[in-house]
Amino acid sequence: MPAHAPSTSAAQLIAADVGGTHVRVGLIRTSSDGSDAIEVLAYRKYRCADHSSLSAILADFAGHQPPVAECVIATAGYARDDGSVISINLPWPLSTHRIRDDLGFRAVHVVNDFEAVAHAAAHMDASQVLQLAGPAQAAHGPVLIVGPGTGLGAAVWIPAGKRTVVLATEAGQASLAPTTELEIAVLRHLLRERSHVSIEQVLSGPGLLRLHHALCAVRGATPTHTTPDAVSAAACDGSDALATETLELFCAFLGSAVGDMALFYGIQGGIYLAGGILPRFGPFIQNSRFVERFLNKGPMGEALQRIPVKLVEHGQLGVIGATRWYQARRNH
Repeated sequence: MPAHAPSTSAAQLIAADVGGTHVRVGLIRTSSDGSDAIEVLAYRKYRCADHSSLSAILADFAGHQPPVAECVIATAGYARDDGSVISINLPWPLSTHRIRDDLGFRAVHVVNDFEAVAHAAAHMDASQVLQLAGPAQAAHGPVLIVGPGTGLGAAVWIPAGKRTVVLATEAGQASLAPTTELEIAVLRHLLRERSHVSIEQVLSGPGLLRLHHALCAVRGATPTHTTPDAVSAAACDGSDALATETLELFCAFLGSAVGDMALFYGIQGGIYLAGGILPRFGPFIQNSRFVERFLNKGPMGEALQRIPVKLVEHGQLGVIGATRWYQARRNH
């Protein structure tokens, strides 16, 4: 018998937000009256490295909950018709068919992780950590959600009358655009290892470490830090000048990239930075060149000044957003 047999109730489901480092899982109660009300009944965060598969994580979580029929998974990558998901950032293969069979769900759904987070746009201000730029209130219009974590996710929430549309993007795979001589030198070093340096290869957790090693090479120094956390911690406490310079570069690149995305997608309704690594050094970002570089778009800098930019804690946003996506799909 499956470890988690389905029930006939559609009022509850399991929602999982699957990243390269952590998996966040929630037991969600949805409204049975057709409204979009949801309630997070249980929630847990898992480290991917501690488990052999996503099935193992979901089985552990589900073993402590009442039976449910369906599961929705938000993850980076593309879902194939055979249920497998193509992703460069996950530590193990992911197959919705395998999870369905392993746990006995009636159905397992998959959605792009930042498409899911964008569906939680209405919940963003409730989890706000820090405002970085722009006015307190935004104009009505498209909202950008960007998240550096194990990779770089980006999605656009677009109001369309009584409905909303979410555009999932692969903006993190666009080419990195340096602005200063130092950034050009860093990019030149990175190009020795690959022919295409994407935004994600610098603006992510692994990217921060890669950026540090490249900067050390440019400065003729030997790297002393081996993890992204070590780089950001040394930068924030001021104990390592090269770590501080690395994080300054990171924030400058981030400002430029977010400003570019705002122009690409016609953003007016606000920008939320929701990546897993950013809240660790929020005050550093606030005092960096992030805003200067965000606004450094020639005549369009004036338009960007009207867009609120806020740093939010990722937290349960992916789980809530995956549920919102499921509801929208079910209701339409």
